Amino acid sequence: MPDGREAISVRIADTFADVDAAAWNACAGPDDPFVSHAFLSALEDSGSATADTGWLGHHLIIEDSKARYLACAPLYLKNHSYGEYVFDWGWAEAYERAGGKYFPKLVSAVPFTPASGPRLMTLPGLDAEEAGELRAALAAAMVQIAERLDVSSVHVNFLPEADWRQLGDMGYLQRQGQQFHWLNDGYETFDDFLATLTSRKRKNIRKERARVADAGLDIRALTGAEITEAHWDAFYRFYRNTSDRKWGSAYLTRDFFSLLGERCGDAVVLIYAEMDGLPIAGALNVAGSDVLYGRNWGCDANFKFLHFEACYYQAIDYAIQHGLGSVEAGAQGPHKIQRGYLPTPTYSAHWIADRGLSDAVARFLQDERRGIEHEMAVLTEHSPFRKRE
Repeated sequence: MPDGREAISVRIADTFADVDAAAWNACAGPDDPFVSHAFLSALEDSGSATADTGWLGHHLIIEDSKARYLACAPLYLKNHSYGEYVFDWGWAEAYERAGGKYFPKLVSAVPFTPASGPRLMTLPGLDAEEAGELRAALAAAMVQIAERLDVSSVHVNFLPEADWRQLGDMGYLQRQGQQFHWLNDGYETFDDFLATLTSRKRKNIRKERARVADAGLDIRALTGAEITEAHWDAFYRFYRNTSDRKWGSAYLTRDFFSLLGERCGDAVVLIYAEMDGLPIAGALNVAGSDVLYGRNWGCDANFKFLHFEACYYQAIDYAIQHGLGSVEAGAQGPHKIQRGYLPTPTYSAHWIADRGLSDAVARFLQDERRGIEHEMAVLTEHSPFRKRE
């Protein structure tokens, strides 16, 4: 262990082909599907997250003398900030205006996935002290690699609050963001959830759902083997329609979706809408042990409120039916509040080599955090839920 009880070593794996899947998954645990070897390797093998797309693997693995994985972390050397959802373009622009070189940088994250989960992953069964030492060793190794490669910074995105606090104690800068999550308060039906809302919000949701139902669409939740290549063909078309319209390019390749279905199995939940047998729209979700994560959405035709139905209400329905504790609907979106998704903090940690830039970013983060905390408080006041006695 890191305190000298046993020799350990740190190595870097350039690709997930060089990572033992079972050993990685033992550290990652069963709760979060995005840090599984299956999901991360699907991104790589599909050509979505590779050196060619600006995601060069530097995945960290801590092993004991018997080559047993004790801890690991996904890590990428990047020459841009696309696909991260923790925005540092302003930092990069300011530093380069001052004559610095912001890119490349190191990022510990799941590509194209703004979902909170473990980044500094340790083998289960270790005591708290041992696990904490290993997380610290991973974080320190990231800094050592950054210094060796002479890159500007290290960024650990969407990590748990406890790990965020530990990295803060190690000198990483702490950043807070927000998303909108729905919490399952033991509901047995969607109507049970509606009963907790104010009358106006309850009526509005029923109106939106009725409008979609009246359009005559067939909407189903497909999982595992129910999802065929024809479904993925249609969904990829939906995805491209949306990504090309909003962002100008698609991050994920067509092959990724086939590999996702093949490797992640029943964790994949595709909300699929048809009209007269023709595919119209889809919303892709991935289920963890207690969370349904909304990922991508797209459509071929515009139907009023279909986006809300497919992405939010169907996700709530699915979570209730399968006893999941929450739904995370992805990045951004204050419009989600009136549909039962409330502000929830997210966390990232940042190490910056240049002292001047680090000090400037630290001041920015203090102001940003106050602003986010105020915004979350104001948004929470607009909660659609009835006030409890």
